[in-house]
This record gives sequence, C-alpha cells and structure tokens, in this order.
Amino acid sequence: MKLWPGLAAVVMLAATWGLLQTLSHGEEIPMKKPFAEFPLALGDRWHGRELGIEQKILDVLKVTDYMMRVYVPVARGEGQVASEDGQSAGESLARAPVSLYVGYYQSQRTGVTYHSPKNCLPGSGWQFVDTAQVSTPVPGGPAVTINRAIIQKGLERELILYWYQDRGRVIASEYWAKGYLIWDAMMKNRTDGTLVRISLPVVTTLEAADREAKAFMNDLWPVLPNYLPTGAKST
Repeated sequence: MKLWPGLAAVVMLAATWGLLQTLSHGEEIPMKKPFAEFPLALGDRWHGRELGIEQKILDVLKVTDYMMRVYVPVARGEGQVASEDGQSAGESLARAPVSLYVGYYQSQRTGVTYHSPKNCLPGSGWQFVDTAQVSTPVPGGPAVTINRAIIQKGLERELILYWYQDRGRVIASEYWAKGYLIWDAMMKNRTDGTLVRISLPVVTTLEAADREAKAFMNDLWPVLPNYLPTGAKST
C-alpha cells in the first residue's frame, strides 16, 4: 500500500500553514456578541447557570471567549400526564442536566486553537467507547453532520455531541476543519473558529440520553448563531 500520497498531502498542508503564519498583513477581526449575554433560559424547557473554568485551564485553552454552563430541564406540572414527546411527568422530572461548552478563538494563526475532545477528555480519565459522525436535523435549515460519542469513566457514562462552527460552517471532521481554516485564511483573511460541545450523563438508557441531547440542541440551535461570527467577508 502506497503511503507517499498521504504523506505528501500532510507535508504540503504543514508547509502552507507555516507560510500563513508568517504573513504580515493584519487579520480581519470578525464581530460577535459576547457569551456573557447568552440567555440562561433556552426555549421553555431549560434553565442554565454559569459554571466557569479555572484560570489554570483557561491558560492552557487560551480562548478569546467562552461559556461553560449546565442547563437543567424545567420541571413540568405534576398534573400533566404526558408531554408532546410521550414522556410522563415522572420521566420529565428525571431528565438529566445538560452541560454546554462553547469555546471561541478570534485567531488561530499562532498555533492557538480549539482542543479536540478526543485529546482532552482522556486526560481527565474518560475513555471513548464509541464515536461516529451523524446527520442531525436542526430547526430552520438542512440537517448538519456532527460528532456523537459515548465516553465512560468507571461506572459513569456520558453522551457527547460536538462540532466545529467556523466562519459560517458546521464541521464534524477535524481534518476538514484544518483544511477550511487554511482556505479561509487565504481567501478571507480569517482564522476564527468555535468548538461547541453538548454532554449529559446516561442516567437510564442511551436512547433517552439521545432524545435529551437532540431536544437541547434544537433549542440551542436558533440562538447560538447570534453569538458567533458569520461566514461573510467584511468589506
């Protein structure tokens, strides 16, 4: 099996990226709303609070802006027999809280970039049990392809959905994210990018966790773009 085409592509990619880092012209700074203004209430089903991140971790991440929150499902009335998705009131009260991390980088030219969950979570003792790229329907547009992973630490299991939201694109593949990064640096003079990660514990079944994660993503999706730069090039 010939390996040289792949190796050549990697070398060319690295060389191109090195060249981009040496360019002297100033990078375009996109406008975005600060995450501090992001609502704590999402739809009529979630209420959140800010957790924050320790300074020593922020020193490693080097994010320009971020939010680290936990969103708790709003309890439905005890007299309600079933919800629209078929859950009973007892099931709705047992729904797990959802953690949301969004890390934004204004520029990635100097090697400062988002950290893939595949690299950072194992360092915290979590092991990836299953990973896949899945097509997920979202409100107001075509389905998007994101990453879905199951991680485990001891007897604990969590479901994770994550993707890169870069300059107007939703990207699952880390390799495609780097490719688009180089292209947009040349074409748009922009290297800003965002990692979005949704996670929740598997309390009952994996199917139930999937439903909760998708329900949260549906409520998050219409709001999040208001706080991220668009893909348009400023004039």
